[in-house]
Amino acid sequence: MEYIAFDAHKHYTLASVEKLHGGAVYEERIPHERGALRRFLGRCELGSPVAVEALGNWYWIVDEVEDAGFVPRLVHPRKAKLMVGMINKTDKLDARGLNRLQRAGTLPTVWIPPGELRDWRDLPRSRMVLVRQRTQLKNRIHATLAKYALTVPEVSDLFGRQGRKLLRERLCELPPQTAYATERLLEQVEALDRQVRLFEHQMGAVFEVTPEIELAMTLPGVGFILATVIVMEVGDVARFVSHEKLAAYAGTVPRVHASGGQGPLWPAAAGRQPLSQVGVCRSGQRHLSHAQAPPGSSCQPAL
Repeated sequence: MEYIAFDAHKHYTLASVEKLHGGAVYEERIPHERGALRRFLGRCELGSPVAVEALGNWYWIVDEVEDAGFVPRLVHPRKAKLMVGMINKTDKLDARGLNRLQRAGTLPTVWIPPGELRDWRDLPRSRMVLVRQRTQLKNRIHATLAKYALTVPEVSDLFGRQGRKLLRERLCELPPQTAYATERLLEQVEALDRQVRLFEHQMGAVFEVTPEIELAMTLPGVGFILATVIVMEVGDVARFVSHEKLAAYAGTVPRVHASGGQGPLWPAAAGRQPLSQVGVCRSGQRHLSHAQAPPGSSCQPAL
């Protein structure tokens, strides 16, 4: 067996191969071309572990490693950087550091979702991107109206069918260029509405209501769409040894930074938890930590 580490970048990967008890065998810069990684691995001992950081383009790299008959080990990049503890940084040093952690048995690995699950996740994640863009445009329109003290008190939802109709009627009260810009923004909101509905239709066609989704829908404020997001991002719930671990993964519990028995509780670090990135923590955050699901559960698509 050998230890193999990939320091992946956008256009190439720096590979480092070491013997079981240390000592570099060879290092090579591999261009990101179809089959290049498999050709490189063809010179290595079959079944050896390959460390790959969970950054950027790791999806296809993991697939290439598995197809070549090797064992991918997806690495938590922030933890690995802290554990290696090097002052200097180069591609070779990074790859060697991963191999050093592999030999010591301390490589901080994370769960690798199956390829099919990675594909399914693109639906709710892409929908969330569009929803965030739509919210930004709506906020800009609200801010524009506030700058000119223009209100539409007749409706509670400015972007409902009646609200948009009234808004267009009131645009003439804005300065001409501001009115033009607001009209274009409103058109973008309507276009995003259509795209979001298409994603929701596709999700309804692909994902059936499994027991896991039904369980997630019992959380206050969680419907089918958000329940699907939760189940997709959690994946195989059996990988968590307790519900406390699941709650920590979801970012629904605070961080503690204490010394001498005293210290503040801080909110979970924004953007570091997968579920917080897709908006779950905004809906039913305090309820998610109490959710339980049967071991080995996962979301399955409709056949």
